[in-house]
Formats: sequence, C-alpha cells, structure tokens
Amino acid sequence: MTEQNTTEAAPAPPEDAVPEVVPSTVPAQAEAPAAEQPAADPLVADPLVADPLAAPEVPVAPKDRRKLFAALRWTAAVLVFAAVGTGVAYGITQPERTDIPGLSTKSDGRWVYPALSKPQLPAGAALPFAKDNPDGIHYAGLTQLLLPPPTGSTPDSTLKLEKDEVVTVDTFLSEYQDTLREKMKTDLGNEGLRQIVARGWTTPDGTRTRIYLLRFHSSGFADAFTGCKISMGLRDALVLQADSAWAKVKSSQRNDLGNRNSGYATQGNTSDVSLYEEAKPTGDEQVRVGCLQSGDIQAVVTQTRKGEVGVVPFHQTVVLQHQLLR
Repeated sequence: MTEQNTTEAAPAPPEDAVPEVVPSTVPAQAEAPAAEQPAADPLVADPLVADPLAAPEVPVAPKDRRKLFAALRWTAAVLVFAAVGTGVAYGITQPERTDIPGLSTKSDGRWVYPALSKPQLPAGAALPFAKDNPDGIHYAGLTQLLLPPPTGSTPDSTLKLEKDEVVTVDTFLSEYQDTLREKMKTDLGNEGLRQIVARGWTTPDGTRTRIYLLRFHSSGFADAFTGCKISMGLRDALVLQADSAWAKVKSSQRNDLGNRNSGYATQGNTSDVSLYEEAKPTGDEQVRVGCLQSGDIQAVVTQTRKGEVGVVPFHQTVVLQHQLLR
C-alpha cells in the first residue's frame, strides 16, 4: 500500500530540468512551431547549413529584376549592332536573291566571295572621285584593289606572276593575238602605263577567271587604252559581241538605283562598265570579257569555261571588282 502511493504521487520533473537541444542536431520534425521562433535573417545565415529548410530561398527583389531586364536589353542591343556591322560587307558578297534583278531563283550559280573592304589610304590621301580628287586617282596599293578569289577556288598556276602579283607587259599581252602585241606594247609605253597586277583562279565548275588591273598616270591615259573594247582582239575570242543579259541588268538598275542597297546589281553607277561575250560559234570553250575604267585604272576581266560561261557569276565578279575601284 505504501509503494503504490509513492508511485502515484511522484512529482513531474521541473521545466528547467529538460536537456538543452542543439539546433544543428535536431531533426526538422522536432523544431518548435514557426510562430514561436524568430525569423531567420538571410544575411547572417550559417553558410555551412546544408538543409534547404534551414535557409529558405529569398525571392528576387523588384529592383534586382529591373537591373536584370536592363542588362538583357543592353546585351540584345549590342548583338543587334554587331550583326548590322557584319551585314554591310556580307550583303555585298551574298545579297538576298529576291533583291537582285535576274537572281530570283535558288540555283542561280553565284559564288561565295570573302567580305570586301576598301584598303587603307596613305595619310592625307583623297578617296577616288572625291571632291578633292575629281580625276579618280587611286592612291591605294594596286594589289589591294584586286578582287579576292571566291571560296572553293584554286589559284591559276598558268598565270605568270612576279613579286606582289605584278605581271609584265608581255604576260598581259599574251592574252591578245600575236599580230597585235608589238603595236599594243608601244602604245602602252606612250600612254603612260605605270604598272600591271593580276590575279587568277579556277572554280570547281571549271570556270577560269583572270583579272588584270592597269594603272596609268591619269584618267586621260586610261581612256586612251584600246585593249578592252569590242574589237580588242583577244587570242581566244576573235569576235566579241555585247552581253545581252547585262543590258537587262542595267535597265533594272536604272529603275531601282538609290532604292535598294542589298544586291550587287543595284549598287553604284556602272556606266563605265562594258561586258562582252564571244560570238557563236564559240568552239569547245566560251569567253566572256568585262572592261572597267575607273579613273587612272583600267580593269580587264576574262572568264573562260568549256561549254558556256555562267552569266550570273560573271556579272557578280565584274561588279564586285568595280565596287573595289569606286
């Protein structure tokens, strides 16, 4: 009877006898209710705490979101300006087909040229055809004005080049009939010829391209050059006729000039460009010739291919070379 009373009357342990609980070792289920605990300060949270419940994610403040959106807008603007800058050169070599007269189909045969850029001039030198350079004198290095070869082409190993792509007068005159060379050489000496450079390549379709740039002392001497006319007397094309397709391109150019700037056929005045094609019958190969007179420089562009020379790549090559000389 005495033991029973002792057991029933045993007092509860005092509150201050409860063992202290270490927060880092207590399971999440044993934590006190959220209402009885002070809110955790994320700025002083223990970085070693791995439990995500112990360090809840704090939502981004509105100001932080505004800063993020502003940064994204600036990044997008920079990308747009960068794209526009590269697009200027790219549009010359690969314009939209629908923006070029006669090049609306997908299989038009255009070549892919590197991005074109005008060479740097010597300090104080005027641009060709500027107000202070009405005679169109080119002060840039002549080789720098040559059109670069298109992608996938191989250099013309049969073209005899000297240092810096310079060619001799005899090498240039080898393009003409034997009976004309002696007189042409004398005329070039009297017409103020200063230098000739050349570049040649062959594309996978078998088209052979050669570009000659002849620099004279002035535009008047270049005008007097007769080696790039319809009766020029080429060795491989005895009889030339006007390029009929070029007349259509120039007609479209007159209608669109000044309105569009993405296609090569609508950029700049091409009144000083004359294109010719070998008259039929042409034999196994056809020859096309482009003549460009730009100030003190005369350019002669020839393309030869078994069968027929593609009209589109020929026009493209001539006009791109013309742009480098303007």
